[in-house]
Amino acid sequence: MHSNLNATTVAARSQFLRLVPLFANLNQADLETIARDIRPHTFKRHTVIFHQEDPSKELYIVRAGKVRVFRRTVAGNETSINLFSPGDILGEFAALDRQPRSATAVALATCVLWAIDSDLFLNHLRTIPDLTLEMNRMLVSKIRWTAAYAETVAQYDAAGRLLHILLLYNAQFGEPVEVGKQYKLDLGLTQDDLASLVGARREWVNRLLQEWRRKDMLSYQAGKITILDLPKLEQERDRRIEGNRLSLDEE
Repeated sequence: MHSNLNATTVAARSQFLRLVPLFANLNQADLETIARDIRPHTFKRHTVIFHQEDPSKELYIVRAGKVRVFRRTVAGNETSINLFSPGDILGEFAALDRQPRSATAVALATCVLWAIDSDLFLNHLRTIPDLTLEMNRMLVSKIRWTAAYAETVAQYDAAGRLLHILLLYNAQFGEPVEVGKQYKLDLGLTQDDLASLVGARREWVNRLLQEWRRKDMLSYQAGKITILDLPKLEQERDRRIEGNRLSLDEE
């Protein structure tokens, strides 16, 4: 593989790796070493990248597109875990502990992912101390995100959780139409996907989206969300925190 990878390609891949937080602080020689082990893969929309319980062989870097990661219960229900966009890393847990995949990953649109064999990546962790440090930081960040999500589950009802998650995604992916008020959010998520984010039924999500549209807070069409009034949406989320607390106090 290395002999077929010319210097220009190594330099171009190293340049992108420099933008990825996991690799941003590495020196150029280490970046180029890792770049030589990259194998690009393209996945069409709705293509499964790996299944839950699959053997783990690779770690992935998202180069282009968005990936949804979710778990499936024995009954076949899905619970979305997170969305990943360019520069994000996925599949690192299985690459580290050699256990089967803990979740399923699917391309929301045509995606380009850079794969690194888990054995090669583990060798880089052994030989590049700065990479090991950044890997620890990334894992801590994901643990913090999980803790914050658990807190969200405790604080909000299902509608509040969906609002909170959409606001988090808007901060990450939203394109401003009117700064501070209107944003476009093209996640490519179906109503079933939105329901899986909060463990609800699609019909319930559909009614909720219609309600929020009538209140001029947001609109949804074919996977595209337009936040019509960001302050009003934030107020609705915060109102649901208070409502949930009152409900708990009355129990």
